Amino acid sequence: MRMVMPVSPQAAGIDDFALCYFSNTLDALNALVLYAGLIATAKISYGPKDSSCSEQRKFPSSYHMFPGGKSESRAVVQILRHFGWTWVGIVSADDESSERSSMELQEAITQNGICIEFKLTLFHKILTWGRSFRGTLAHSSCRVVIFAGNFEDPNLLSTLIDIKNYRKVFIFPLNLPHYFHPLASFTLNGSLLLSLHKVEIPGLKDFLLSASPQKYPDVPFLESVWKDTFDCWLGVCNGSESFRTLEKSRYDAEDFRIAFQVYAAVHALAHALNDMYSHRSRDSTSQATWKMNYYLKNMQMMTLGGEEVTFDEEGNYLAKFDILNLVMWPNSTKETKTAGYYSQRGGASQIQIDDSAVMWNPAFTQFPVSVCSVSCLPGYHRNPKEGFHRCCYDCAPCPEGEITNATDMERCLKCPEYSWSNERRDTCVPRTIVFLSYGDTLGSCFVLAALFLCFLTCVVVGLFAKHKETAVVKANNRNVSMVLLLSLILSFLCPLLFIGLPTKESCLLRQVAMGVLCTISVSSVFSKTVTVVLAFRATRPGWTLRRCLGRHFSVSLLMVCSSGEVMICIFWLTISPPYLEYNTEVEIGKMIFQCNEASVTAFYAVIGYMGCLAVLSFIVAYLARKLPDAFNEAQYITFGMLVFCSVWISFIPAYLSTKGKYMVAVEVFSILASSAGLLGCIFIPKCYIILLRPELNIKSNLMTQEQVKQTLK
Repeated sequence: MRMVMPVSPQAAGIDDFALCYFSNTLDALNALVLYAGLIATAKISYGPKDSSCSEQRKFPSSYHMFPGGKSESRAVVQILRHFGWTWVGIVSADDESSERSSMELQEAITQNGICIEFKLTLFHKILTWGRSFRGTLAHSSCRVVIFAGNFEDPNLLSTLIDIKNYRKVFIFPLNLPHYFHPLASFTLNGSLLLSLHKVEIPGLKDFLLSASPQKYPDVPFLESVWKDTFDCWLGVCNGSESFRTLEKSRYDAEDFRIAFQVYAAVHALAHALNDMYSHRSRDSTSQATWKMNYYLKNMQMMTLGGEEVTFDEEGNYLAKFDILNLVMWPNSTKETKTAGYYSQRGGASQIQIDDSAVMWNPAFTQFPVSVCSVSCLPGYHRNPKEGFHRCCYDCAPCPEGEITNATDMERCLKCPEYSWSNERRDTCVPRTIVFLSYGDTLGSCFVLAALFLCFLTCVVVGLFAKHKETAVVKANNRNVSMVLLLSLILSFLCPLLFIGLPTKESCLLRQVAMGVLCTISVSSVFSKTVTVVLAFRATRPGWTLRRCLGRHFSVSLLMVCSSGEVMICIFWLTISPPYLEYNTEVEIGKMIFQCNEASVTAFYAVIGYMGCLAVLSFIVAYLARKLPDAFNEAQYITFGMLVFCSVWISFIPAYLSTKGKYMVAVEVFSILASSAGLLGCIFIPKCYIILLRPELNIKSNLMTQEQVKQTLK
């Protein structure tokens, strides 16, 4: 916006005592303006402005020293955030400027996550709004009410007189009236006010306290000021009148909040003109005048009092606000105490409030809290109420595996894969590592059982080795028996691969070791059984298989039967070997270290081959159960294979119905139980004869050829 730069204080429209102090500066400005061509291209306003004039796009040359509008809204928002108030009400006047300020405030509040319970407009000409206003305050739950806009008319606030029990904190804008009805003291006590920052203007205080029309007769507007202030005409005043005698409520010679805006405006213009003048040699006069706007926009200067003067992108002075606490005393006098500051520089804003310096309304027995819902503590999250403001919510606990580590979080955070939520749901802790360990009761029992059975088998091996020349040992194929005993020893040690922290190596070995060792045990039993049956059948004259029953027949049969399982295991390890994995899905809050078989088909192929061989051994032993006891162990093999098959048949459903370490425990139990069944049913009777019935362990006790023939008929 263009305007003619004034050449005198009176033409400038600045009607304050400060102009007397600025006279020398204005003389310098006159010289600069006349030199620049009398036409300036920028206007600096030092008073309150309408927010509609703040659009730099429409008014690129307009600058404002009074920091209203968005600056005021930002300051209010910072106050609300400082005290944690998220549930407020807004009251505005009925003029267009107030409504626009109210909209700016509402936008700033909602953008910062603060909710507005109600928004009211106070009308100048309608007297019934007071009852509605009081009713709204009475039924509202918010404790903070913000006045936005122009409230210079004290009648707008007259309805506050009758409000005594609503317990509200009022926040007032910059242009609050200085007069309050005495009966409103209880209501307004403890309110917060935004005010222009109180600064020091060097020399102005002394000038104001010593000024008079007699001392400065050439300043004509002093006569009107003296008339209005001291209620006297120039001829009647005795000359002793002074601002020292006035109360601060009427004229505070130390409070330069408004005067500083004039002071800063003049200095800003002088600074910009000086910059423009310094570039005169490089620019022509006509070019320099339109660059005045450029110099003001990019100006950063310090006043003599140490205050920085600069403008934002919209031409608004980046001022500093004082946050005042309004204290109303019982005698209807008021006092404003500075409780904090708000400043903005660049894109950042800062607020400093001394909470201990704020005196709240006596109606509050503790710090005023203004929220729709209490804060959700860590471990809980906001659960919005349907149909209510977003600030109104319930606090719901986080589900397992999720946490909130701050207050009022809208959603819970999922813990990382290898972590889990603690009981309070406020932090993630490492998951409990689960595996069948040696320290578990179950693991310890398995280890003790495995070692005991292994020791018992070693005793049997020693006993058979010591009595290897006896009839019982010789009659039951001692070579195959020793292979069976050695495979049982290794089978009892095999569970040690399943117990303890799984490793890559143990995962590769344990299922293969289980399958091969159990198959060798079953193959040994099958070989013994077939050998017994064929031995009886071979006694028939001319039987063609008689030549096959040599020394190495049973060993060869054992190796052939075991080789099938070995081939399956080699194929399994080659194509899809087992591997170590961490399972977090089986048990809540736990991480299971386990071996993944990779190929379920290969695993069940190993179990299936061993099972088929065991069933076949059981059938053969069952068919040979009637052979004479003195020579035949088929009955013992039948019971042993019955135990073995029963264990592994029940293993399948038990294995599929368990998870984690209990799945491993089922397999370990199956290995120990099936191997113990073979050991007990096949070898314990022989040990009984060797140790307790040595009279039966002689060759004469064996069947005669005639008994064999009689049995086969």
